[in-house]
Amino acid sequence: MRALRTFLLPAELGQDFRRIWPASAISNLGDGAMLAAGPLLVASITDEPLAVGIAAFVQQLPWLLFALLSGALVDRLDRRLVVVAADTFRAVVLAALGIAVLVGVSPLWAVYLTLFLLGTAETLADSASGALLVNAVPKEQLSKANARLYATGTAANQLVGPPIGALLFAVGTGVPLVMDAVTFAAAAVLMSKVSTRSPTADESTARTALWADVREAVRWLWNHAGVRTLAWTILVMNVTFMAGFATWVLFAKQRLGLSETQFGLLISASAIGAIAGMPVYHLLEPRVGSLTLLRAGLLVETAVHLILAVTRSPVVVVVTMTVFGVHAVVWGIVSTTARQLATPDALMGRVNNVYALASIGGAAVGALLGGALAQRFGLTTPFVFAFVGMAIMTVVAWRPVRYVVVRVRTAQG
Repeated sequence: MRALRTFLLPAELGQDFRRIWPASAISNLGDGAMLAAGPLLVASITDEPLAVGIAAFVQQLPWLLFALLSGALVDRLDRRLVVVAADTFRAVVLAALGIAVLVGVSPLWAVYLTLFLLGTAETLADSASGALLVNAVPKEQLSKANARLYATGTAANQLVGPPIGALLFAVGTGVPLVMDAVTFAAAAVLMSKVSTRSPTADESTARTALWADVREAVRWLWNHAGVRTLAWTILVMNVTFMAGFATWVLFAKQRLGLSETQFGLLISASAIGAIAGMPVYHLLEPRVGSLTLLRAGLLVETAVHLILAVTRSPVVVVVTMTVFGVHAVVWGIVSTTARQLATPDALMGRVNNVYALASIGGAAVGALLGGALAQRFGLTTPFVFAFVGMAIMTVVAWRPVRYVVVRVRTAQG
């Protein structure tokens, strides 16, 4: 047990990482339960593909509306307090909906409203926590910290959480929501104990208009070849991914013939690969480099959509999603570390959210598009669209990804 703790939380990552990591793991466990229970809740209210797709869209919509302003606020405020406040707010909102569902009051509009509020808080929490990590961990250890956060977060979110969520949903439809509320409350307590403080903005920065701060971050990202390439690529990746997966629950139940519990297990398939993602990254990156990993990721993601468009076999889908899990973690470690190393600390919150606007905003558009395509043409059509989109993106991004760098530059080279 001590050896496992030392491996996950090595001393060189610092004392604050010992609080950031469990806070992330705990909240991801609750979110993982909701990953299965949320779609099941919506599907229990309506079986219309467009309505299910809208639920995914509504949660991502705040990134389209508020991402840029949230990033600017994060660079002005204490990032630790922003995370604590956002996690506390999410706990209250989830508890309210959970109790309402348990007493039999669960109109679709209330679910949509809750998802919108959760997404709004997420625009602040995700940006602040990412920026706080850069302050808390030595830069030369960022890839190691990100690898642990991705691996344990994905395992909790996609391996352990979904089966728990599906089982709790069977016990009571509101129980998984209450569980997620508890995990956010626990995460808020842990993050309140982080000692790292954000650099204080100087007086001239404090007088700058928020939109001027936003424009500064957009210009910086656009002028940085590596981060700009990652932003464009993740935009297309998430439009295509969410187009396919917005109606995933209906695909699993109607095309694959899975039960609610089996759907929870299916979500966990990618987490099995994600657990292997961290050692795969550490094994391959020093040998083949980040460029090869990114190019391989483009090919894997394209192939995943093609397979899901043509298969009816649950076994094939499980294997495919396991491979996707490895790719998702490796890509996430490379892209996140590259962005953190390249971005000046004073711009960290804003650049994170400009990037997130492309990432999660793309997912919002993809969710709405996927729901509409599935409603009009059938549940496999979004995956056909995703395959074509990723095939084009792979060709376009193949050369520009060479600008992405994940190693700290030293005086020796």
